[in-house]
Amino acid sequence: MRRVVAVLSFAAVSSALAACGGAPAQVTAPVAPAPEPPVTLQVSLADVGLDAAALDRAVDPCTDFYQFACGGWIAKTEIPGDEAAWYRSFNEIDKRNEAALREILDNVGKDSDSKLGKYYAACMDEAAVEAAGVAPIADLLKEVKALKDVKQLPELLGKLHRRGIKPLFRLSAEQDFGDATRVIASLDQGGIGMPDRDDYLKDDERSVKLRAAYRKHVQATFELAGWKGKDAVTATDDAIKLETELAKISKTRVERRDPKSLYNKLTRAELVKANAKLDWNAYFLPLDVSPVDVNLTSLAFFAGLDPLLAQTKLPAWKNYLSWHIVRATSDVLPKRFVDEAFNWKKAVTGQAEQKPRWRRCVEDTDDSLGELLGQHFVALHFGGASKQAATELVGAIRGAFAENLKDLAWMDAATRDKALTKEQEMAFLIGFPAKWRTYTFETDAKQYAKNALAASMFQVGYDLARIGKPLNREEWQMSPPTVNAYYDPQRNHMVFPAGILQPPFFDAKFSPAVNLGGIGMVIGHELTHGFDDEGAQFDAQGNLKNWWAPEVEKAFKAKTDCVAKQYSGFEAQPQLFINGELTNGENIADMGGLKMALAALRKLREKQKEVKIADGYTEEQQLFLANAQAWCGKMRPEMEQTQIKTNPHSPAKFRVNGPMSNLPEFAAAFQCKAGTAMNPANRCGVW
Repeated sequence: MRRVVAVLSFAAVSSALAACGGAPAQVTAPVAPAPEPPVTLQVSLADVGLDAAALDRAVDPCTDFYQFACGGWIAKTEIPGDEAAWYRSFNEIDKRNEAALREILDNVGKDSDSKLGKYYAACMDEAAVEAAGVAPIADLLKEVKALKDVKQLPELLGKLHRRGIKPLFRLSAEQDFGDATRVIASLDQGGIGMPDRDDYLKDDERSVKLRAAYRKHVQATFELAGWKGKDAVTATDDAIKLETELAKISKTRVERRDPKSLYNKLTRAELVKANAKLDWNAYFLPLDVSPVDVNLTSLAFFAGLDPLLAQTKLPAWKNYLSWHIVRATSDVLPKRFVDEAFNWKKAVTGQAEQKPRWRRCVEDTDDSLGELLGQHFVALHFGGASKQAATELVGAIRGAFAENLKDLAWMDAATRDKALTKEQEMAFLIGFPAKWRTYTFETDAKQYAKNALAASMFQVGYDLARIGKPLNREEWQMSPPTVNAYYDPQRNHMVFPAGILQPPFFDAKFSPAVNLGGIGMVIGHELTHGFDDEGAQFDAQGNLKNWWAPEVEKAFKAKTDCVAKQYSGFEAQPQLFINGELTNGENIADMGGLKMALAALRKLREKQKEVKIADGYTEEQQLFLANAQAWCGKMRPEMEQTQIKTNPHSPAKFRVNGPMSNLPEFAAAFQCKAGTAMNPANRCGVW
């Protein structure tokens, strides 16, 4: 809530005195002493929280600032064999967090009644996993084998979806785009195993190579699960053919960035009519949910299911469903399945080695029991001072955004007021949830696959139970140890887990400039998501509603189109360009986040008593260096190719050089001559 402070001016005081007894004597207003100029301190880069060794001073910062800030780190850093990419920020923090979580799990494992300890211990017991074989999924495979008619598919689909195995499509509980206070059922496209629908359909070298690797992987997995000879070949053909048909009716990732096209709410009766070949009543029965309204994210996708159901023979459906059961559970089955799943991952990402089992078990325990594990993590590794400091940074960034709104000439007063209202309505969840989730499923110290399936069933049940219930705006979608952050346009809130509030993003010992360049930019990034090309379509309450004046909306569209076109010209690898439309929201958020962080620093400096010059770099230069060094990273070529095709984030180099080259203040800070790469003649800017 915004606090309103009443201010009584000197003129008002004089008037009050006159009313009480005639004109007052001549009063000379006291002259306030001039503020003392800040003291300049000469310090090192390390003193403020920056890494001098990460720099490549042979590079001109006005030519390639990312290489200048990170070249030293890149030259001396090797991607670990069990990683597809390595970042100075995310991965280094995650490495520390993993070690902390491992210590916690080793300790709680000593308690025989610990749900966490039993889950982790069962995962680490490789001998027990080997002994169990495929028994944990045998009943599911048996149910598929027992199918007698395609008409029985919907009920079995419901049973599989209830267990977190998601062939054909996905069901979830989502806020109603038209009324964000309501939670309704949502049906989304799905049912494919390759990273993207285009991987099935395009004939470029990467896609052809990936399809060959995928076919080899699917057949090998069928053989491991008991299919032999020609049966394995036929099963592979059936599964991939069906997935290819699903890919043909699926939206592209760019099309899925349009919220309006994702909102197609139907009544239950309308849903039945839309898919005459799929018995929805039979589908919902094992899911224990009976939604009144259902949103379809793609009318074309679900309309396309009817011909598939009518034309595809039962044996092909059996093979497709069997593949998705084994595919979804490979990581909890014996080593031969885990190794084969990794072979496919290697083809997609270039990752050379499998992660050690303890790391995989820590990750899975966090995925399955995140808020239970998070309680221990927060108690040991997240103090109250960190939350208070982060809260203050949030306030500084919010203030910068509000001030910035006043200077946007392309906005009219009415739209500006609505934007300000939306920002004021934003909620900020920092560190950990106000109320911890309770996990009601049981764990067994000797049955890992059983535990994992139970955890998956719990999560699906927890999600679907929200349908028809009041919205809980305080609910988290990440566990506290997660090294990430997010903005949810329908909840109009952003979340900063304890996991990310660590160096190099944030440290109480860092200078304000470095903290603002790190976590400050992240805060500004997430805030700007509320006003990127997608987020701007939702109002302050989280409803999909146009709150823009027509001319202002037109100007906004021109600005976001400028960003998309500019980033589409950035070349990550020879002839591999960024998809500016896919990454548009993240690029806009990067640009806005950096601008807000700099504005917050300038506001803070108005009251600053000390100015720190670090190895010759000014505080504004330190902010830009901190931002760039948070993104220092290396990525395997295969992973970068996959990211360009599927990920809405640009590669690290362009998350640095893109926003900075679009910010005139950067060019001024480093005295970049006009026409250099970091001070171009043509810039894009939204917020």
